Amino acid sequence: MTTKPVIAPDREGVDTVPLAPRRGWRPDGPLSLGVAGLWLSIIVLLPLAAILAESFDDGPSGFWAGITAPAALETLGLTIAASFIVAIVNVIFGTIIAWVLVRDEFPGKGFVNAIIDLPFALPTIVASLVLLSLYGPNSPFDIHLAATQPGVILALTFVTLPFVVRQVQPVLMELDQSVEEAAAVLGANNRIIWSKIILPALLPAILSGAGLAFTRAIGEFGSVVLIGGNIPGKTQVASQYIQQQIEIDEPVNAAAVSVALLLIAFVVLFLLRVVAKFQSRREDS
Repeated sequence: MTTKPVIAPDREGVDTVPLAPRRGWRPDGPLSLGVAGLWLSIIVLLPLAAILAESFDDGPSGFWAGITAPAALETLGLTIAASFIVAIVNVIFGTIIAWVLVRDEFPGKGFVNAIIDLPFALPTIVASLVLLSLYGPNSPFDIHLAATQPGVILALTFVTLPFVVRQVQPVLMELDQSVEEAAAVLGANNRIIWSKIILPALLPAILSGAGLAFTRAIGEFGSVVLIGGNIPGKTQVASQYIQQQIEIDEPVNAAAVSVALLLIAFVVLFLLRVVAKFQSRREDS
C-alpha cells in the first residue's frame, strides 16, 4: 500500500503544490542571449571593427601619423578641454537643478521638469541655429559668441544638460530625509549635512552623469556646426576635423581620430564604472 505524500499548507492554510518548470522559450535562455549578441554585434561591434580596420589601412605608422598630426592634436586638445569644462559646469548646475526639482515646490515645476529632456528630443542642428540667433552677429542681447570657444562650450553644455540632472534626480528622491533631520537636531549645520550625508550618497550619480556628459561632448557635431564656426586651431572640434578629413579624401586620418575619441570615451566610462563599484563596496561594508 502506498501512502500519498502530505503537502504542508502555506501561511493562509491553503495547500500549495510546487509548479513544474515550464519547457520552451525563456527570456533568459540561450536563444535570447544569441539574439542579444547578434544585435549588439550588428549595431556596435561591427561598426567599431570597421572604423578600426580603416584607421590601420596604411599600417600602424599611418595610424600614428593620423593622430599625431599637429592639426589633429590641436583639435583633440580643444575638444577634450571644452568637454572637461562642460562636464564641470554640468556637475555644478545639474546637481543644483536636480536638487530644486526634488526638494522645492514652485509654480511650473512640471513644465521645468519636462523641458530638461528637450536637448535629447531637439535636433542638435536646431540647437546650433537657436544659439546662433541668440548669441550670433545679430544677437538681441548684444552678446556675440559665434566662432568663439565660449560659444562652443555653450553649445556643448546645452546638449549635455540632462545627463547629470537625470542621474542625480532619482537618487535624491530616494534619500531618507530623516537622517538629515536627525543630524540637524544633533547640531550639524548645512555644510556638514551636505558634505557628510548628502554628497557621499550623490557622488556616484554625479560622476556617472559627468562621464556621460563628457563622452557625449567629445563626439558632438550638430550643436557646434553653426555657432562654432569650424575655425582650425580655435573652434574646430574633433567631429568637424573628421568631416574635414573625409572631404579632402583622407579617410585614414579621419578614422584614426575617430578611434582616438572612442578610446577616450571607453577609458572614461570604464573608470567611472570602477569608481561606482568601489563606492558601492564601501557603502556595503
